[in-house]
Amino acid sequence: MLKAAEAIREVVASAILTEIRDPRVKDVTVIGVEVTPDMREATVSISVMGDESQKQLSLRGLQNSAGFLQSKIANRIDTRYTPRLQFELNRGMENAVVVGELLGKIRREQQGDLPAAIEEPDGEVTPADGDPPAADSAADNAADSGVTESS
Repeated sequence: MLKAAEAIREVVASAILTEIRDPRVKDVTVIGVEVTPDMREATVSISVMGDESQKQLSLRGLQNSAGFLQSKIANRIDTRYTPRLQFELNRGMENAVVVGELLGKIRREQQGDLPAAIEEPDGEVTPADGDPPAADSAADNAADSGVTESS
């Protein structure tokens, strides 16, 4: 059935792109197809770019074109039954955008809550926790200069 679903997806996507003349059907992407085990029905999941009214118009246009699309499928797939097509809006992309916006908002809020480093008037940067950076010890300075300390 996976092959049948993929073949239906290809036929429907191609027909939407090149053969359907309904002006309501525009900016439509076929996301996937699910076929019932008896091959009598197929649900075509679509995504439509545009506002909600454009999505509903495209959905109605596709529902009105279902007979034409079924005839295209019958020509391509050799089965006892040609599946009756149903169309559904896939809101996955919309949901992904909303989730992305929410994650960005959370990230900005968290970054706003974290204090930044504070620049002192003399140009030295002090961490926001108020502790000045640790001063180098004489041993560290000596080690950096290549001089060793002897007792």
